[in-house]
Amino acid sequence: MPEQPTIVLPLDLPDVQVVRTEITTDHELLIEVESTLTTTACRRCGQTISAFYGYDRPIRLRHLPSFGYVVYIQLRPKRFRCPFCDDHPTTTQRLHWYDPKALHTTAYERYLLLLLVNSTIADVCQKEDVTPDAVQAIVDRWIDTVIDWQTVPTFATIGIDEIACKKGHRDFVVIVTARLPTGTLHLLAVLPDRTKATVCTWLKTIPAVTRRHIRTVCTDMWEAYVAAVREILPHATIVIDRFHVAQHYRDGADTLRTQEVKRLRHELSKDDAKVLEKTLWPFRKRASALDADEQERLDALFAYSPQLQAAYAFREQLTTIFDTARSKAAALRQIKTWRREVEASAVTCFAPFLKLLDTWLDLIANYFRHRQNSGFVEGLNNKLKVLKRRCFGIYNLGHLFQRITLDLQGYRQFSPW
Repeated sequence: MPEQPTIVLPLDLPDVQVVRTEITTDHELLIEVESTLTTTACRRCGQTISAFYGYDRPIRLRHLPSFGYVVYIQLRPKRFRCPFCDDHPTTTQRLHWYDPKALHTTAYERYLLLLLVNSTIADVCQKEDVTPDAVQAIVDRWIDTVIDWQTVPTFATIGIDEIACKKGHRDFVVIVTARLPTGTLHLLAVLPDRTKATVCTWLKTIPAVTRRHIRTVCTDMWEAYVAAVREILPHATIVIDRFHVAQHYRDGADTLRTQEVKRLRHELSKDDAKVLEKTLWPFRKRASALDADEQERLDALFAYSPQLQAAYAFREQLTTIFDTARSKAAALRQIKTWRREVEASAVTCFAPFLKLLDTWLDLIANYFRHRQNSGFVEGLNNKLKVLKRRCFGIYNLGHLFQRITLDLQGYRQFSPW
């Protein structure tokens, strides 16, 4: 066999020297190393010892792949005898680039965790030929199942929302996140249910210093969240998410559109009813975003249903208030004026939303103080839906906390770049 060209690369494993290398018949690169350190700490008294006492049994650790080869590091750890303890026990030297109970080097564990970001354990196992138990054990070693408050930077805004572990089921778990000053998200908790007692119990676990820094809590219109925050964080401003509010009043307009289109299909001739086609998305668009064809379709629809035209105008007017009001007081005045105009009109599709305003208007108007909303929470919810679908559901809350944390922070924590 002709001699192959070679290159020299640093092994990037400190405190060892290479004894020999071998390419096995299984296309694996075996690198045998030995420690260059001549001391260790006694496992009993902790003092530095240097009396060499032979070698421990060999260990073989999976390392980072290289040039298509599966790489293993083989090492016989040194042993040293302690002259300070009475019975002179021996201690096996341990190098910091592997864990004594692990099957992989620390570098390879970080590599597997990087592969797992936005992926699944099954995918990583197929790519790297490792077992699911091994991958989960690595996740357990590196990522906590609950928040370590000492690792969380200072923040002033948290978001509280829920997701369903199973689609179509009401088995909600609560996701609590912090928005850092840099704009990045930090997962704080995954709670088993959305009762007031559960949320209160968790809020009490926040360290007092951290609790004092929380100024804003963004949430949806769920009484248990609001009551828990008022009880445990009385100084924080509760902001009902603007986009949840928009969903409610837009649903009213959409319901009227569905009713009107159904009515018109029965009343109009087949040829005249053609103007009703392809009006759903133009109706849902902002007026400023309509192109000429979409505007023409809407005008034709509104010609047959003035009530629907009025509902569209009211919907756009309220959205404009959310876009342009410069203070809470100004917003309250404009929303109340809008409400009086709706109540004086013949449009009734907003009745459920008007009832909602009776309960939540003040907290909704808190949005206009600093224009904060739960957009960062809703963006995370979309990410969680993808995570659940990839993994066919994650029902262990500790594992769910780990996977969300990994997806949010994995690149920053484990990427060499």
